[in-house]
Amino acid sequence: MDRTVIAYVIYLVVSIALTVWVARTLSRNGRVFLSDVLHGNEKLADAVNHLLVVGFYLVNLGFVALYLNDSGDIDDTRGIFEALSAKLGVVLLVLGVMHLGNVYVLNRIRRRGLMEREQQPPVSPQAWIPPTAGV
Repeated sequence: MDRTVIAYVIYLVVSIALTVWVARTLSRNGRVFLSDVLHGNEKLADAVNHLLVVGFYLVNLGFVALYLNDSGDIDDTRGIFEALSAKLGVVLLVLGVMHLGNVYVLNRIRRRGLMEREQQPPVSPQAWIPPTAGV
């Protein structure tokens, strides 16, 4: 088997394993956060969580597949490690950016919900005072 093919196989196995691990971690730990963002609506939190995980898989695995292409041949073992480190480094950066983007968007939604809750009057009105004439 060609060294380039070996590098491709290792890249795919590690990239897919990292994507699955990150997606499961985000899904498991993000559910509580989504429940808070969605004001305790557990069914909606589960549905949104599942949709986010599917989108995460599609974007990241699509990127991994597109980034598989390599312009040069790998001649030695050192070349395998160099190619893998560059490719996996980019995959890890994309996974990190996707994670931070998700957290940022959900935090913005959560803040908006908190602001809506805080805009209620602190004390309800106790009486109505009619306007006085001449003032």
